[in-house]
Amino acid sequence: MNRYPVWKYAILVVAFLVGVLYTLPNFFGEAPAVQVSAGKATVKVDTATLGRIEQALTAANLQPQSISLEGSSVRVRVDSTDTQLKVKDALQRALNPDPADPSHVVALNLISASPAWLTALHAAPMYLGLDLRGGVHFMLQVDMPGALTKKAEAFAGDIRLSLREANIRHGGVTRNGQTLEVRFREAAVMEQAQRRLTEAFPDLQLAGRPDGTDYKITVTIKPEAARRVQEQALKQNIHTLHNRINELGVAEPVIQQQGLDRIVVQLPGVQDTAKAKDILGRTATLEMRLVDESAEARAAEMGAGPVPFGSERFLERDGRPIILKKQVVLTGDSLTDAQPGFDSQTQQPKVDLTVDAKGGRIMRDTSRENLKKRMAIVLFEKGKGEVLTAPVIQGELGNRFQISGSMTVPEANDLALLLRAGSLAAPMEIIEELTIGPTLGAENIAKGFHSVAWGFAAIVAFMAGYYMLFGLISGIALAVNLLLLVAILSLLQATLTLPGMAAMALALGMAIDSNVLINERIREELRNGAAPQAAIHTGYDRAWATILDSNVTTLIAGVALLAFGSGAVRGFAVVHCIGILTSMFSAVLFSRGLVNLWYGRQKKLKSVSIGTVWRPSKDEALTTGKGA
Repeated sequence: MNRYPVWKYAILVVAFLVGVLYTLPNFFGEAPAVQVSAGKATVKVDTATLGRIEQALTAANLQPQSISLEGSSVRVRVDSTDTQLKVKDALQRALNPDPADPSHVVALNLISASPAWLTALHAAPMYLGLDLRGGVHFMLQVDMPGALTKKAEAFAGDIRLSLREANIRHGGVTRNGQTLEVRFREAAVMEQAQRRLTEAFPDLQLAGRPDGTDYKITVTIKPEAARRVQEQALKQNIHTLHNRINELGVAEPVIQQQGLDRIVVQLPGVQDTAKAKDILGRTATLEMRLVDESAEARAAEMGAGPVPFGSERFLERDGRPIILKKQVVLTGDSLTDAQPGFDSQTQQPKVDLTVDAKGGRIMRDTSRENLKKRMAIVLFEKGKGEVLTAPVIQGELGNRFQISGSMTVPEANDLALLLRAGSLAAPMEIIEELTIGPTLGAENIAKGFHSVAWGFAAIVAFMAGYYMLFGLISGIALAVNLLLLVAILSLLQATLTLPGMAAMALALGMAIDSNVLINERIREELRNGAAPQAAIHTGYDRAWATILDSNVTTLIAGVALLAFGSGAVRGFAVVHCIGILTSMFSAVLFSRGLVNLWYGRQKKLKSVSIGTVWRPSKDEALTTGKGA
């Protein structure tokens, strides 16, 4: 009756061992480290960078615990914070000889101190939130007027193109803030242009009127369109920040919207505020410009003359100078996709680009007028531009075209990644910054651990005193519940915060409730005169329905918090929901497995250790019978 088959015990043992395995990394803590990432989008961190780091540390007589290349960054693990600072200074001197133009980001960080055999089994600790691990917190204000101004500038180019396609002569399109003005010499031409623009641009509000001897159309963005522009600008900025920060290898960054025009950025483990600002400043802008191929430009490239008027001097990736025209043909805002591939004819690596409809029209016109000339793609970072590539226009381009040339497969992949990353839709400024040191994070971890540990000890002591052996079994099941909860959070690589630790403490109290229901149900069966084995069997079976109902209703509340909450509320809800599921497994299956293992083999069981079973006396029974 109260025996588990072998396969059920096997499941319980496997679940317990998996729980132990994935919980272990959380006990090793974190070690100080120095993280080296690319300071420019055109700089690549690879095995060559790893070799330079090893040479620099050897020259400085510094012995790190480990050096590893993880993704797009190198992490140097050390034994103390003093060594951490020395390693950072040595790597700064070796990798960034020009402090004014650093090519690498050297930042203080924290990494897991788990042994190599656990890492080889892909067992990793939970990510710790900013309040537990320490790190930097920024609040960024998005310049919404700047986004509207940028959109108005884009509309100005679209209006010029639309009027040119319709052969409507005008006296120029000028921008005054977020308002555009289009001038005409005749009223009839103005009315024709107004009809054309109304059809082509439904998001614009047009008003034509005389202006002295001329006529003009005042163009403004409609309020509902302006709101869409602001929403899209915020989403694009968040997307761009994600791309750039993920490229740098910062573990579990938090980038989320707050309010209508603010973005919260949290970088756990990063202790250097200056470097964190540098990471945020990595957002780039892409531009396509024509190469100035005049004789004066060639002479300027050779250093034999000044840069021609209307052109600028840039450097290619190999350091050679190149003269580009100042007029921007296309920006990264028009780019919708960039994918690496191979040229079907030459089998050389290439990058396929896709632009929107407006960009396609511009590329068709530009390529038709500049056939066999070079067009450069320039990446601007921190106010400095660098030419990624300058291919020759081989034919008329449209919405889709390709970049090919002397590039390797990794370079094609990197270029596609850079082009997809995009640019900021609106400028941002930091209005709030906060640095949480690792010492404060350690204090928060200690307080949270003590709250869970003392709560667990008090519950186990009460259960063992009140329910005797069954109470002790309930305490073991509660420990397994906590073990499985931490293991699942580690396996999912969830981020644990202080609210999450509060949810753990709450999960303990809710988990023991299931065992209380089971134990009281067994007591009730014993009071009614059932045999011990039958009481155990009936107690577990009849308590299951009540346990399921109570946990499902609580789970519904947790799912609601997860669906509609944000930030700390969601962190609480994740731990809460997982804790409910693990408590049902441990309280019912695991505790019954222990009970069956202890009592199930005893055929003539006369009593069980479940505390005092109160039975009604004979007088109470007679009184109850007369009253009935």
